[in-house]
Amino acid sequence: MTPSPTARWTAGWLLAAAWALSFPLFSALAPHRLWGWCAAAGYLAAAAATALGRRREALGAALLGAVAVPLLYLVLTGRGQSEVGVIERSGRLLLDTGRMYVDHPAGVGEYTPYLPAMSLLGVPRALLDGAFGGGGGWAVRLLGDARIWCAAALFGGMAAGRRLLGAAPSPLLPLLVASPVVALPLAVSGVDLPLAGLCCLALAGAASGRPGLAGLALGAACALKWTALPAVAVAAALLGARCGARAAVRCAVAAGSVAAALVLPAALLQPGELWRQVFAFPTGRAPVPTPAGSPLPGHLLAQLGPWGWYLTTALLVLGGLGVALSLWARPPRTAAAAADRLALGLTLAFLLAPAGRFGYLALPVLLVAWARSAVPAGPVPSRVVARSRRRPGSPAPVR
Repeated sequence: MTPSPTARWTAGWLLAAAWALSFPLFSALAPHRLWGWCAAAGYLAAAAATALGRRREALGAALLGAVAVPLLYLVLTGRGQSEVGVIERSGRLLLDTGRMYVDHPAGVGEYTPYLPAMSLLGVPRALLDGAFGGGGGWAVRLLGDARIWCAAALFGGMAAGRRLLGAAPSPLLPLLVASPVVALPLAVSGVDLPLAGLCCLALAGAASGRPGLAGLALGAACALKWTALPAVAVAAALLGARCGARAAVRCAVAAGSVAAALVLPAALLQPGELWRQVFAFPTGRAPVPTPAGSPLPGHLLAQLGPWGWYLTTALLVLGGLGVALSLWARPPRTAAAAADRLALGLTLAFLLAPAGRFGYLALPVLLVAWARSAVPAGPVPSRVVARSRRRPGSPAPVR
């Protein structure tokens, strides 16, 4: 006997509540434990409301408990994962010295494992602190917190991408925000959210035949974290399949130009620190070990010694080559197919990386779910149709 939709939704909220309750029980991080208690209460209330046939109220309860309450409390009390402080410190350094990396960091807390564009998300806090002398009350704490700007980048990118694709209204997007996949990082750190938003915008730009816009978004993403590089190949393959090689090259050139413009100043001012903190530290090759150590396959292999590190690096390269060959042999032709391929590549990278966290896997899940929420309400945008008609013998636009 097939369970009813109400039973399935109730079970889903209960499963989310069980997942949230694992954080107060097992996590050593206070922000995670706080989020777990709040989110579990919200998800249990959502399950009860769903069982009573009130799905809209259920979604509201989940958003309140898993997002609004913990996010506002953590922001207004100045608590969160260390990444929040790292971003805000890099913003202050950028304004004060023109640099974003601490020279010769002595401990984990002094490392900034992000590319230079990430410091821009910490600039609002530095500006507000400077304007109000470190005071200003709750408004400064709220408007300056890096998590708020990370969330703005995520939601802005997802919304703009949906608009480019002419997406129909979908209940999947608020459900995605209420889910632990987005709610947890949104409340406690937010550091991967801008990358996800820019990737969504880039894929939508490529699917709608806008190589310049796609390249701009990709360049900004690649200047945040180097893990965005696979998105360039995926977007270029999508553009090549739909609009021709010239559009793919335009996208790649635009992405490279924007990324270079944002990264080059730091590379010239602090080349050693850029290498040590952005590349060596996250891969476990810096003098200070990275705290990212979830028991994923790559990390377990790297723990076996130098040969294990080289083995997992070789597997990582082979996985990347496999995804690249799949893009060449069968390029994606829709935003959803491109999101799936990018999610596959990122999942392999996170699983095989010498150092990683389970939380990184939220990015592939978010990309796949966003693409499913961005199904066009009508025909493919006219710009894509027009470009397809200019190419004799080209396949009809994929709807």
